[in-house]
Amino acid sequence: MNSRMLRMTLLAGIGVFAACGRQSPSPAAATAGPEPGYVRVDSAAVKREQLFDGVLEAVNSATVSAQASGRIVELPVDVDSTVRKGDVIARLRDAEPRARLDAAQAALAEAQARRDEAQADYLRTRDVFDKKLIAQAQMDRATAARDAAQARLAQAQAALAGAQEQEEHALVRAPYAGIVTARRVQVGELASPGQPLIDLLSLDRLRAVVDVPQQSIAALRAASGARVILPDGATVAAAAIRIFPYADEHAHTFRVRVDLPEAGTHAIYPGELVKVAFAVGEEPALSVPASALAYRGEVTGLYVADARRQPRFRAVRAGRTLDGGGVEILAGLAAGEEVAVDPLAAAARVQQLEGASP
Repeated sequence: MNSRMLRMTLLAGIGVFAACGRQSPSPAAATAGPEPGYVRVDSAAVKREQLFDGVLEAVNSATVSAQASGRIVELPVDVDSTVRKGDVIARLRDAEPRARLDAAQAALAEAQARRDEAQADYLRTRDVFDKKLIAQAQMDRATAARDAAQARLAQAQAALAGAQEQEEHALVRAPYAGIVTARRVQVGELASPGQPLIDLLSLDRLRAVVDVPQQSIAALRAASGARVILPDGATVAAAAIRIFPYADEHAHTFRVRVDLPEAGTHAIYPGELVKVAFAVGEEPALSVPASALAYRGEVTGLYVADARRQPRFRAVRAGRTLDGGGVEILAGLAAGEEVAVDPLAAAARVQQLEGASP
């Protein structure tokens, strides 16, 4: 083969190699998956809040006392017992009230019979008097007898009501539905009027109690609302806010009561610690979906889109959880940037890109 033919063969080989290089995709393009979804982060006005520690307490909490004297013969409840409104929670010996009630019922029956008899006699006398067969004096006596019988009936009815009330005092009933928290007496003890018997509280209505320093109370008086952050992280909007009109003379704090809505689905109990956030104004903030946050050990970050719209992990400082479920970003992010909404998909994309790099 002469030199001319050799040169042509080499040029043809170089051309084929160059053509193959142009047609083959780059390793990164061949292995990278689809672009992850992003959301644009903009600055928006959010509620400015002041956060305080609080303690849950029951709105309805009472110590039920005896209303009559007597020996305790029955205590059907104990600590942690659930009762309904009107349930008997203690019973005193009721022999004397029962006897008084039986006597009052018998007296009432007798008075009703005498009233009926006097009424019948009155009607007969009036019929004869209308025919002018008897004198006015006889008619007056029949009328007086009827009125006296009616008065005795009213007295018997009042006596029966009093006897029923006395008997009811021997039964101590729950003033509302709730849970027994303490039993202060035992069966067989002698109870007297006003003696504490049972401690009861209701879980239907709870509130958070907060002691606020005096330098912060002015902002809270103008607060537009509040939310209670429960131990499990859930947030409940306050139903009402009540600020005491005076400060504690020793601690120099104002007590604030924050009512929760009635009968929620959260398993919360009096005595638990909570956080109470009072809305005291508005301020600009950056918010991202809570699901966009990624965690690497103790580092919290986001996958932020770069100039080529590829995700890059960036450490950020996250703040409070905002209304609606978003999380405030305090540092590490600027308005107008885009973050991946699915950090797992973004991480997989990053691994694909790094694995495809030469």
